[in-house]
Amino acid sequence: MSEDGKSTVRAVERALDILLCFTTKSEWPMTEIADSVGLHKSTVHRMLATLEDKGFVIRDPASERYRLGLRIWELSANMSGTDDPAVLGLAEMERLRNMLGETISLYLRDGNERIRIQAVQSSQAVRRVAPVGVRLPLYVGASSKVLIAFEEPQKQEELLHDESWPAYFDKAQFRKQIEEIRGLGYATSVEEREQGAAAVSSPIFNRAGKLVAALSVSGPANRLTPEKMREQASAVIEAANHIGAMLK
Repeated sequence: MSEDGKSTVRAVERALDILLCFTTKSEWPMTEIADSVGLHKSTVHRMLATLEDKGFVIRDPASERYRLGLRIWELSANMSGTDDPAVLGLAEMERLRNMLGETISLYLRDGNERIRIQAVQSSQAVRRVAPVGVRLPLYVGASSKVLIAFEEPQKQEELLHDESWPAYFDKAQFRKQIEEIRGLGYATSVEEREQGAAAVSSPIFNRAGKLVAALSVSGPANRLTPEKMREQASAVIEAANHIGAMLK
């Protein structure tokens, strides 16, 4: 590749790095973007100006903060929704929320993390708010355990041997847990990742029997007691099966 070609590719990478900042929060000042992507302010300023000109970001003149522009939504509107669990599963998630009264989340695995790709918030005054787009580690939480427990054996071993797992983590005990989870068809967690929060999760398999995602019900631990989660597990499994039946 020519030097000009390398420069062009690097410019694209930098622009994408800037856009990816908006996966963690909705508004950014230019200086924080520069710090986040590790680029000089003048470089970031030029790239933001180009992205703004193309409609990918919008600058608020009053606050001097940037947010995503309408061009992003135009792109997302053209995503194929024919086999997108976040789209196809939304109605079933709303039904489950109305039935159980708690926050419903949908997670995909991305490497050694899970990403919340859809959420339906609880309508209760005291609730667990689940923002979409958040990345979480795979070694804690009901959905994480589901995404490992029902994975293919070879991939499961690769995940369990990943170097990113904390040194203190008891993998032998975790293996016992995921064997139990496979037998039950669901997983639970109580204050594993977040104090005062609990969750119950079930796997979503597509029509070919492949693990696609994890469906989770989460809420305050004083409401979602272990007994309550055992009672709700069948409803979560049923909803996960309904979503899976819509996926190729």
